[in-house]
Amino acid sequence: MGSDEYGEPAKYDPSFKGPIKKRSCTDIICCVLFMVFLLGYMVVGILAWLYGDPRQVIYPRNSTGMYCGIGENQGKPNVLYYDLLKCVTGTNILAAAMNGLQCPTTQVCVEKCPTEFMWAISNDSPAKVYNQEYCQPSINLTITNLTVAEIAAKELCPVFLVPSTSFFNRCFPGSNLTFPADFSINGLTGNQSKANISEAASQILDSFNFQNVGKKIFEDFAKSWPWIITALVIAMVVSLLFLILLRFTAGILVWVLIVGVIGVIGYGIYHCYMEYDTLNKQGVSVSDVGFTFNLGVYFRVKETWLAILIVLAVIEAILLLVLLFLRKRILIAIALIKEASKAIGHIMSSLFYPLVTFVLLVVCVAYWGMTALYLATSGAPIYRISTVNTSLPGCENITGNETCNPMTFSPSSSCKEARCIFQRYNNEGLFQTNLFNLQIYNVIGFLWCINFVIALGQCVLAGAFASYYWAFHKPKDIPFFPVAESFMRTLRYHTGSLAFGSLILTIVQLIRIILEYLDHKLKGAQNPCTRFLLCCLKCCFWCLEKFIKFLNRNAYIMIAVYGKNFCVSAKNAFKLLMRNIVRVVVLDKVTDLLIFFGKLIVVGGVGVLAFFFFSGRIPIPNDSFKSPALNYYWIPILTVVLGSYMIAHGFFSVYNMCVDTLFLCFLEDLERNDGSPEKPFYMSKSLMSILNKKNRPPKSEEKTKKK
Repeated sequence: MGSDEYGEPAKYDPSFKGPIKKRSCTDIICCVLFMVFLLGYMVVGILAWLYGDPRQVIYPRNSTGMYCGIGENQGKPNVLYYDLLKCVTGTNILAAAMNGLQCPTTQVCVEKCPTEFMWAISNDSPAKVYNQEYCQPSINLTITNLTVAEIAAKELCPVFLVPSTSFFNRCFPGSNLTFPADFSINGLTGNQSKANISEAASQILDSFNFQNVGKKIFEDFAKSWPWIITALVIAMVVSLLFLILLRFTAGILVWVLIVGVIGVIGYGIYHCYMEYDTLNKQGVSVSDVGFTFNLGVYFRVKETWLAILIVLAVIEAILLLVLLFLRKRILIAIALIKEASKAIGHIMSSLFYPLVTFVLLVVCVAYWGMTALYLATSGAPIYRISTVNTSLPGCENITGNETCNPMTFSPSSSCKEARCIFQRYNNEGLFQTNLFNLQIYNVIGFLWCINFVIALGQCVLAGAFASYYWAFHKPKDIPFFPVAESFMRTLRYHTGSLAFGSLILTIVQLIRIILEYLDHKLKGAQNPCTRFLLCCLKCCFWCLEKFIKFLNRNAYIMIAVYGKNFCVSAKNAFKLLMRNIVRVVVLDKVTDLLIFFGKLIVVGGVGVLAFFFFSGRIPIPNDSFKSPALNYYWIPILTVVLGSYMIAHGFFSVYNMCVDTLFLCFLEDLERNDGSPEKPFYMSKSLMSILNKKNRPPKSEEKTKKK
């Protein structure tokens, strides 16, 4: 690459001794914009908190609109539906449970769900037929003058009860109900009553088919959480040991991996040739098969194996040529990887910084989730008059738009089936009409804050590792608290630059979200041009997002070292990398290979260990250390694998940032200095030996050595 096309190499600066101490604030306008945006985000959260009511999602309501489990219904956390048949035929029970919608039947708050059958067919006194616990508070069975039939008609008490269990504080019938022989309701025969209720119970259980599975999963977590934590601690120790051992085994490990890849491809070529030779002797050709959608057929013809053999041979030849001509750059990449391990060894606090990033990300996610929840539950509840069957005499005039007050509503004599039920939350008013816009603001704030937190972590680690590289006498010249100093320096001077870079990335991510939404909406479209255009746009913006993440990462390194604004840092980083593009590609691929291998060791090793332990395949004589009896042993295994991946990703992200930072500093060092006493190299001796360079002593020392 010519120096004219990608700028001139960096010049020697005698005052430069690593991350610049005297620097000024950068991208102030973007910093102010970010602060104003955060203030607006806080205002949105406050408004959502004032107008929203998450109890609408958490707690069920009774027929009067009062919450169960709090207030006057304290101690009665569950809601009981009087007539399950109306729940199924009227409103979807799943929506009723999750979104606060009400079935067109009476609901009351109860302490416990019923555990036995009850049906009102007796002419005895109401106190002996009904259970006061499951009746409405407005009736007292011991002093009422109403008959059993009148109470049932007004739905003051349930006509029947079946054994139920509480799920999301809703009483739902259990499976495999065994009805008493004389059970009968609503004037139906015993068999008809049983069939209808069984069908209703079956539909409800189908809506909540995860009920039993969920309970068993929670039981498994309760039994296995100590062992899950133990496995995650092992993953953390293995990740740390792997990074430390790279200091001594990086060269051997890289060459083993490279030789392994070449060997695997070589075996693939051998296997393809043997298959081709066998099929060639049999005389099986693609012309004998023709065109078919059964792809397995093509693996039984010689041309397929010949094509795969040619592709693998070309890849093998390219890899061998790369090894032949780029072996020196591979050695440089290995030396930088070793140096990164040394840097982490001197700055051990950097391994714990991902915890700071994790906590900040959790705060961002929690704030976004709570704000979205409060916004979604903003507005007062609106109740409408509803009935299951509008064709009943006297119910023809009910349209479902008539408002009502559940506290004072009483069904008319002409339509006793009418009920005052919750329909939706009020969406009128300035705040309510802009809820969608506020949710969009919430999403933008979430993405911008998430990207800013990640950018902050990258810039802080880059500043800490740059202070290691530019320390001429290591570790004497390394600051005492490099991570803390870099953190304070970044927040004080470069908040605007980080906000600028994260904003660019946020805009691209928003465009990708919009494209995914359009693609989801147009899935049924038959226009191939539209589908093709959307697919191309999604692919282009995916590539753009990857490029911006790469550019931002290197820009933050330059910001941490030189203290320039985002645009200048991004330009300088891009030009520096383009002047050394071959080294960039080699180092990037070698580092990716190592990190992939490290994650494979941590996640795969701990996952296999968890599989053999939780499946009981490891013989342990001591009962106290045996795996607990689980319903689904794959639940803790998946948890361990996911947690191990997150832990390994946190450790290796620090390592990756260290390698990238040292690499940019190494390139700057090569351009700035020449090894003379006036311009000494800051790189390690191993790097200088690979490049056949060394720091020359002053002339007076040279003369002394000659004498």
